[in-house]
Amino acid sequence: MTDNPPVPGPRRDMAMHNDWWASGWEHVLPRQGFPLTMLMGTACQPGFTGSPDDLLQEIFDGHWDMIGGDLDGALTFSWPDEEWDYEAVPEGREACEATRWEQSGALLTTAGFPVPATVRDLSEFYLTWGLAGREETPEGTRWSKPAVLPLPGDLLPLNPELTERLDGIRWMMRTGPLLDTLIDHLVSDLGEPAETLTSLDRPAAATGQDVDDVRLALVELVKSGDTRVQRGEEPADAERLETHRRFRPVMDAEHFHENRIQVSRG
Repeated sequence: MTDNPPVPGPRRDMAMHNDWWASGWEHVLPRQGFPLTMLMGTACQPGFTGSPDDLLQEIFDGHWDMIGGDLDGALTFSWPDEEWDYEAVPEGREACEATRWEQSGALLTTAGFPVPATVRDLSEFYLTWGLAGREETPEGTRWSKPAVLPLPGDLLPLNPELTERLDGIRWMMRTGPLLDTLIDHLVSDLGEPAETLTSLDRPAAATGQDVDDVRLALVELVKSGDTRVQRGEEPADAERLETHRRFRPVMDAEHFHENRIQVSRG
């Protein structure tokens, strides 16, 4: 007779909010913001009731290196075990940490918030800022997350430089997939023609995209210097192209291949 194998404890797939990267919070919060968002997102899964500590115990037996141990671990802006890049940041880890804390502290105190010291402190900010919700029910504590995360700039007085950087990241994440789809159509479907006669509705139908999204992708392709748009012999404004009006995208193949990585469909 053989012994029965041990029954494993409950394990959950970690969940991450799709808005995390586009929202820009990773450029504002200490580095534990990423794993904390993952932990809070996992707590929102159906069937879980309890505290983040309970979930940490359930999944990681109470210790998760990525979050710094547990929720009472100190917040940092760098990973303690990462190799430091002295060329990129010559002042070193300690000086960089001090600068980031000074900037973060000023940002939070100006907005009327205390400066968090631990991951647990930061988790309370998630409730205050609406990055997560908590409700006490007869079954226990239940967690929820918004469909769309609030933006850092909606809650904190970001400086113009950071605001511009986060806006750029969001714009790139918005337009990047649209641009990739248009490029794939031009290269894979049309054979990368030097120029072609088309209208916005044609690539929209071919790729299953909205006409406005194709226009947006074309505008980005023009801005990057990979193509120019002509109507007859005159240049045309990609932003003002009408849905069915014919135009000619004229590709700069040399510029395109020097500045883009081509990913082919399998």
